[in-house]
Order: sequence, then structure tokens, then C-alpha cells
Amino acid sequence: MTTADRIPLFSGVITALVTPFKDGQVDYVAFKQLVETQINAGVHGVVPVGTTGETSTLSMEEHKEIVRLCVETAAGRIKVIAGAGSNNTLETLELAQHAKAVGADAVLVVVPYYNKPSQEGLYQHFKALNDSVQIPVMLYNVPGRTVIDMSNETIVRLSKLPNIVGIKDATGDLVRMSQLRIEIEPGFAFISGDDPTLLGYIAHGGHGVISVTSNVAPAEMVALYNAAAAGDFATARDWQDKLITLHKVLFADASPSPTKYALSQLGQTTDEVRLPIVACSDAVRPLVDAAMKQAGL
Repeated sequence: MTTADRIPLFSGVITALVTPFKDGQVDYVAFKQLVETQINAGVHGVVPVGTTGETSTLSMEEHKEIVRLCVETAAGRIKVIAGAGSNNTLETLELAQHAKAVGADAVLVVVPYYNKPSQEGLYQHFKALNDSVQIPVMLYNVPGRTVIDMSNETIVRLSKLPNIVGIKDATGDLVRMSQLRIEIEPGFAFISGDDPTLLGYIAHGGHGVISVTSNVAPAEMVALYNAAAAGDFATARDWQDKLITLHKVLFADASPSPTKYALSQLGQTTDEVRLPIVACSDAVRPLVDAAMKQAGL
């Protein structure tokens, strides 16, 4: 296989799973069923304990058990990319080591938040992970949450490390996608972290999406991706039109509260979240209902 033929390790629709709660505790039974529902709908992978999984409100023990249970439930049928982000490098290493130990396929590691590290600090954070834990690492750039934006130069530099295999790009900046693609060797996975721009992201050469919407509409998101990946953009646009309102309203209140409300309407989990997130507001709920109807759910 030549360098030009290298295939990314990850592609398709990868669901950023919610973490179900019941009476203040993680509902592990509901979580297992969510994973099964995603697999049955045809998604290509899942991310437990990412942003949508309310990882910042979980204890270390809860975090690790969710990753273990997700890997066990998936049983090799789809990829599991475990959330392992922290603003503490040593904690990131601990979470990545656990993910490797229980058999996760990779870890998703967000740009360290709150500390406001320099670009060199970002590089050294991810290099420490690359050097310490032999597991594929997907970078996660979401400056709207972390304050710091990982520069293209830093991403290109990190892409040369052997365990850095891709990026979840939640900037919504499609121009950057093209700029990075011509600078990085083939085989690096470009994964959108922004549902509304997935269609354009694939047109720019992207490989898939880590999706919030696919919690609620997994089969529909897979249909959109499959059409776009096959170059059938007319069909992909039809799916985009059905889903675009849902993409937007799932962030009309603090995420993931609208997503959990939608799942509660589908009978898959409660709408319970953990503070400082509160349940989806009464004003947003009818918007979610209407968007679900538009999507055919």
C-alpha cells in the first residue's frame, strides 16, 4: 500500500453518546441499551464520556466504568473512541491508560481548557500522551468551549507523531479543513464535530462526524453520511434539509439537555442532567418536538 492509499482508522457516523441518569445516578442499564440502539441503526462508532456525555460532572470511577461497559457492550461490532480529555495532563494519561486496558479502539482528547496553554504547551500535552500510552489518539479542537484554538501549524506538527491519528474539528470552519488536508499526509482522519456542516465537510475531503444529532436520529445521520460519501449530494441535501432544524435546536439550550429531552420522548432514557446543566426549558421543548417531526422521528 502506498502512502497515498492509506485509509483513516476512523470514518462515518460516530455518536457522541449521552450519559443517562436516573435519580442522580448513572443509569448503566439505559446506557447499554443506547449503545445497542446505535449499533442497530448502523452507526460506525461511538464516543462515551465526551462533552455530550457530561464527562465534566462524572466521578473518575463513573467515567472509567462507562468506558468499560461501552467496550463490553460494543463487543467489537463498532469502534469505541473513549473520551479522555482533561486540563491536567497526568489525568489525561490515566484515562487513556484505562481506555487502553479495557480495549477501547482510541481516545478522544480535547484541547486543555481553562489553563490557556500556549501552542507549545498544547504540543507537549499531546506529545506526552503519544509517548506514554500506545493507543490511537484523536485530537479534539473546540475553541468555543476551551477558549484556546489549536492552530493549523500545531495540528500539522502533531499529525507527524505515530499515535496521533486524526482530529475532531468542532470549529465549523470548512476552509481550515482544506488547508489542513493539503499539509497532512494521507491516512489522517478528518472528523467533523459540527453536525450542521457535515455535508460541506465531506465535500472538502472530510471522513465523517462525531455527532450529537445521531443520539436522536442515528439511522438518518447514517443515510446522510452514506449519500455524501458516495458523492450523491442531491440525496445528502434531502437528508440535510430534514435534519438541519434538529441539528440547531439540540443546542437551543445547554447541551445535552435538549438531546436528553428528545431521547426521553423516544422512550430511551430520562431527561435528567447533572448540575450545573439543568433540564431542557419549557420554551425549547416544543422546538425539539417540531424538529423531530420534521426529521421523521
